Amino acid sequence: MENQDDRKRPLRIVRGRHPVQIAIGVLVSIFLFSFILRIADNENMQWPMVGHYLFDKHVLSGVRVTLLVTIVCQALAIVIGIVVAIMRLSKSRIFSAIANGYLWFFRGTPLLVQLIFWYNLAALFPVLFLGVPFTGLGVMLKTNAVISGFTAAIVGFSLHDGAYMAEIVRAGIMSVDPGQREAAITTGMTEAQAMRRIILPQAMRVIVPPTGNQAINLLKATALVAFISGGDLLSNVQDIYAVNYAVMPLLVVATLWYLALVTVATLGQYYLERAIGKGYARRTGGKSSLKMNVDMDIA
Repeated sequence: MENQDDRKRPLRIVRGRHPVQIAIGVLVSIFLFSFILRIADNENMQWPMVGHYLFDKHVLSGVRVTLLVTIVCQALAIVIGIVVAIMRLSKSRIFSAIANGYLWFFRGTPLLVQLIFWYNLAALFPVLFLGVPFTGLGVMLKTNAVISGFTAAIVGFSLHDGAYMAEIVRAGIMSVDPGQREAAITTGMTEAQAMRRIILPQAMRVIVPPTGNQAINLLKATALVAFISGGDLLSNVQDIYAVNYAVMPLLVVATLWYLALVTVATLGQYYLERAIGKGYARRTGGKSSLKMNVDMDIA
């Protein structure tokens, strides 16, 4: 018979045992460990060459171009995404139709196809007119002089990622209670002021996490610039192993740099999300927990 002291004693939590999961984990660990050892001991990897080219000037130049393309395109994509999201949520059928058409086209065609199209724009328009339409006021430029591999990458990535950012921003705006907008309008704010001062700041906690993921995906997708010789990391690595035929060591160099850049970007995303979520955090039992005041239903 259980006595009173036993009932007062706190219950001890015993974790369930899962022998199948443990066995699978052990097998996977053994496989990965053996695979890493095989690569490390493989003479064809030429590890001294990896160390030699890891900080090569040509490789570092590619890293700078990769970072520049990522930062510029992500910034432009955010601007495009905000504008297109607001247009899609607009009551105007014209604006909504334009936004839907933009999303349909740029999300429906592969990114590589878009990059190649912009890079070969001169085949369609040999000369570009920059100025006021139908007035003759402007300047005529040769398309090949304007659209380089780098320029094509900026245009292609910005327009493509802008379509995805539009859906991210739209989901963030729709997560805000409609009463917030109505309250702002009753205080005398215009629609634009309500969007800028009330709705978008609240939507940021929904927008920031997927935006960070999109930026990381963009960073890795810049490797596609190699198809149009944009001077990015992979392009420069290919230039090197086209001469010395050390394909695998140079690809390892590119992989290490991509892993380093993605790791830094992931840490930045983590701290940014913490900063954005500060207003929704509270202390519970000495530990910090996140409390959302409104539902985060993503349409």
